[in-house]
Amino acid sequence: MPRVIALVLLLAMLTGCSVLSVDLTPRIRPLEEEVVEGKGEAKILLMDVSGFITDEAPSSGLGLGPPPARVPMLVRIREELTKAAKDRDVRALVLRINTPGGTVTASDIIYREVTLFREETKVPVIAALMDVAASGGYYIALAADRIVAHPTTVTGSIGTIMVTANVEGLLGKVGVATSTFKSAEHKDMGSPFRTLTPEERGIFQSVIDELQRQFVAKVVERRRLPQDTARGLADGRIYTAPQALDRRLVDAIGYMPDALAAARSAIGVDEAKVIVYKRPREYQATYYAQTRTEAHALDTTVERLATLAGAGAGPHFLYLWAP
Repeated sequence: MPRVIALVLLLAMLTGCSVLSVDLTPRIRPLEEEVVEGKGEAKILLMDVSGFITDEAPSSGLGLGPPPARVPMLVRIREELTKAAKDRDVRALVLRINTPGGTVTASDIIYREVTLFREETKVPVIAALMDVAASGGYYIALAADRIVAHPTTVTGSIGTIMVTANVEGLLGKVGVATSTFKSAEHKDMGSPFRTLTPEERGIFQSVIDELQRQFVAKVVERRRLPQDTARGLADGRIYTAPQALDRRLVDAIGYMPDALAAARSAIGVDEAKVIVYKRPREYQATYYAQTRTEAHALDTTVERLATLAGAGAGPHFLYLWAP
């Protein structure tokens, strides 16, 4: 970075009074294929779903220097699936999921994108659950043909939550008051500047119940569970891998090689190349390397929740394990 600044200053001196325009905006380059292991003509695409599930771009960190080029999760996943659909040698997809969930809509969009990819290409999809694959993370895993949980995975948390804040008391202590002009009684429903009325709580609960119904319906459909059984499992609790296996929420317990073996078995080959899609200069040497555009699941979730809880953030409907 100091060299770049020095170069800019030098060019400015050489050009005298003329206007100098230098674009330091990071460039997002097209995805490139990289083989991380294996051989043969058949390819198994390994794709990450990690961190807080959202349609927003990941945080740029501490804000020191120019912001890094970052791609929103939904954009990257759509881009990877589109690229894979055009390659007939991509015979299987392994979703490596490590997330406590995120927004309802982003979770549902990724579920739909994976489902459409599976149905249109006839490519089998294996979900490999890592540290945490809860709520929205499990919702996305339901799009897979087979779910393999790591022995130490925490999953489940099948449920919907709404996050909002009430800073009315705090503002009163510092002598700050707000004024709201609205066209109807419930127009500012969920405002952090006042307490919810009982009627408004009922309205929000009805939305939560409907979103929960949609989640449970997917558990019933994809895991082939009776409605009552699925509803009983969807009380928001988390499950260990053995508990999830006993309840038929996952198909097997194993490690990443076991998930890859399941993918090879699904396409009927003994050998296959495990590939990832990466940007230039991204490190993806093994199947444990995460996508650089997404930070650690816990870090991004804590950061995102802090934002959601802030004054003025308003209510958010989430498929999220948020203890």
